[in-house]
Amino acid sequence: MIAKSKILIPVFAALFLLLLGIQVYFMYKTYQVKERDIYRSINDGLTNYTDNLEDIQETKERNDDSLQEIIIQYHNKEINKKDFLNYFIENRKSARDRLIHYIDSRKLKDGYEISARIRYLSIVHLPDSTKVITEPIVIFETQDKLKNPRIASNGSWETSTTKRDDSDKDQVEKRNTFLVKTQTDFEIKNIKSIVFKELTLLIICCIILLSGVLLLYIFTIRNLIRQQKQVEVLHTIVDNISHEFKTPIATLKIASKALKKEWNPETLPLIDRQISRLESLMSQLHKDEMPDEMTAIQPEDWNFFIQDLAVTYPDIDFTFENTISQKLPFDKNLMETVIKNLCENSVKYGASVVKINLSNITQHLEIEVSDNGQGMDAKELNHIFEKFYRIQNNNIHNSKGLGLGLYFVKKIITTYGGKIDVSSQPQAGSTFKISVPYEN
Repeated sequence: MIAKSKILIPVFAALFLLLLGIQVYFMYKTYQVKERDIYRSINDGLTNYTDNLEDIQETKERNDDSLQEIIIQYHNKEINKKDFLNYFIENRKSARDRLIHYIDSRKLKDGYEISARIRYLSIVHLPDSTKVITEPIVIFETQDKLKNPRIASNGSWETSTTKRDDSDKDQVEKRNTFLVKTQTDFEIKNIKSIVFKELTLLIICCIILLSGVLLLYIFTIRNLIRQQKQVEVLHTIVDNISHEFKTPIATLKIASKALKKEWNPETLPLIDRQISRLESLMSQLHKDEMPDEMTAIQPEDWNFFIQDLAVTYPDIDFTFENTISQKLPFDKNLMETVIKNLCENSVKYGASVVKINLSNITQHLEIEVSDNGQGMDAKELNHIFEKFYRIQNNNIHNSKGLGLGLYFVKKIITTYGGKIDVSSQPQAGSTFKISVPYEN
């Protein structure tokens, strides 16, 4: 199941990236539509003003030949370019003021920072197609110059001198006709911030949606992996529980055979201790709490622990040094669990010699268990006290067990306010040092 979960990760990543790409694509398209709508709105407004500007100019031309005259003068090189431009600037002042008012009103209303420019692209003398100007003339531009202008509108109009033929009253003669082409450019300086501001809610919703999908997937995968690990732990317990009970059962068999051969007063206490050991193993499978009633440990109890181990593992050399000569305020069953779990862990991992040293110094119980087993890598030391954890080589458990022994050792020592240190080298053995404070 975990392997399948690992396969789902890249599959989900690909689908999530696809969903993200779709969201980004639609956000980009939405951005373009918004930007286009804003530009269209500004374009329509500017076009209305520039169209009015041209209508005013045409009306003026019908009543006033001043523009015609100034173009003719410039065409005939009777005035210089500066005077020619000044005329256009002054002539369009009223229209320019209205345009500035429109730009300012849009900034106040919608926050648009608009830059605009109106130019005469060309003035052509139609009879001979002579160009009056060789480059565009700017007749209006906002203080903020255009950097990336967009064409708002193009226009053209004619100006000419008219004369009515006396011979035929219906005939009107046009002279010195000029074709003027204009172009209005504009740019919204803060278009990006405006569009993103309008899309803020949509962007936030997309982020929340994507985050929710991602978090839901992570939560689901974590739960799936955790449940799978719990299932594997249960299977491991079922597979190995019989092995854990073999130790006291084997000791009981040895004691039973010894009784059949000859009476030995030390055998009955051994049987009682192993029965208690079986009961302790059963309680460990159901709970990991401290006992309600405590049986203080006596000095001789430590020796019994080692004797039981020696009977159970006759091929192992247990070296025991004990300088404790007084009763200590620790539960006997819990201390037995500590000693036997440490020693059996050493035997389980290849030790042939196990050394146990006990002492009490300045109201501290000191326990040291060292062996010549296969040892552990440094990376394993951070995990060996975890519940159900067992050392693995190439993901294969070489030693049988529930992975509860060292976990209970750590829990018991921590409950008493003590500490446990471990040092180990591969193929060189391990050493566990325990220090537990107590009061007389």
